[in-house]
Amino acid sequence: MYCPKCSSLEDKVIDSRLSKDGRSIRRRRECLACAHRFTTYEEVERTELRVAKRDGRSEPFNKEKLLNGMIKACEKRPVSVDQLEQISDEIIATLGSEFRREVPSTVIGAKVMAALHELDEVAYVRYASVYRHFQDIGEFIHEIQKLEKRPRKGGAQTELFK
Repeated sequence: MYCPKCSSLEDKVIDSRLSKDGRSIRRRRECLACAHRFTTYEEVERTELRVAKRDGRSEPFNKEKLLNGMIKACEKRPVSVDQLEQISDEIIATLGSEFRREVPSTVIGAKVMAALHELDEVAYVRYASVYRHFQDIGEFIHEIQKLEKRPRKGGAQTELFK
């Protein structure tokens, strides 16, 4: 493993433990050349899942692309990156069990939108506007009206007991 600071290949493992989700091993390392400490993760290599795009192309599944889309949708919202990483891991696990080799991009988008809807409605509308290619303000208004018609999670229950 190259040291991120000095690019030396000589390091030692200081600590090794199972990650929170249990799917990878987290290792703390120390470079023997410069004493810089860094973290690495080791996980099982799976068969490469591919994404079938709307235009017919196929490309390798990219977790970073999935996560970056959710991070953009949740920008300046009370949502942590840890929450988004957990959601992306759950989506990836679901996709891995439902599809062997190739998953339609529409399925990925639907799963992300469902997760964001539960997490933060503003982030959901932001993601939906890009995913569904909203063309005008009317489409935004229509999506927000659909949200208003859905029962809020826990909202009615708390009003009963105030």
